[in-house]
Amino acid sequence: MILDEIVADKSAELEATKRTMPFEKLVAMASERSKPVDVDSALRGPGVKIIAEIKKASPSKGIIRTQFNPFEIANIYADYGASAISVLTESKRFQGNLTYLSGIKDALRNRNIPLLRKDFIFDSYQVYESRAYGADFLLLIVAILSYEKLRELMALSHRLNMECLVEVHNETEMKIALDSNAGIIGINNRDLGDFTVDLSTTQRLSRLIPRGKLVVSESGIKTREDIQKMKEWGIDAVLIGESFMAAHDIASKLKELI
Repeated sequence: MILDEIVADKSAELEATKRTMPFEKLVAMASERSKPVDVDSALRGPGVKIIAEIKKASPSKGIIRTQFNPFEIANIYADYGASAISVLTESKRFQGNLTYLSGIKDALRNRNIPLLRKDFIFDSYQVYESRAYGADFLLLIVAILSYEKLRELMALSHRLNMECLVEVHNETEMKIALDSNAGIIGINNRDLGDFTVDLSTTQRLSRLIPRGKLVVSESGIKTREDIQKMKEWGIDAVLIGESFMAAHDIASKLKELI
């Protein structure tokens, strides 16, 4: 399965990174960061909030946006109403980079917009890395973590004042997320086995989530009608990447969905 391949590649990359960036230096960098933006406040409230994603490519689509300037895109998102910004930092298949995260944080320093580090995170080193490079919250994918590791990474993130978007794809993973007491639950409509997308996954799984949790729907949201469905299903926010990255005019697409 491609998810296993991505994690294997990420493990090899992480070992190389640890040799070039000592853990002690990373911890020091993380401690120097200002307090993270309040994610809960950004994503709660009337209407469906949009977490707008910055990514150049994906395993299923290849290159999505050839004219790619992450800092310009982040400013467009901020100017036209995104409630949060997701930054893809995986390098091999998504052509992301951690420096995009820190650069965007600097570019938006006067804006109160939380940044999500979206990557394949399974090691405490990566949690410190996320904070060091400016993430306000980070993605934890239940499919690649044991329950114990999920709890460990969540606890460390909270000690660093970061929130976690805990992503699930099915009922079994939802139970793990709820048992871990995740505050923000992301429902991925994409099957990570064959990459097919079904928005009804959000409708089905969101019924299992108790009141008080923040619920985010991910993947496959493209139209105003899709946003309306999410509103009817009681979803707090949606994470949208490809629709913006493939748009000729990102600002117009964002205004359309908002």
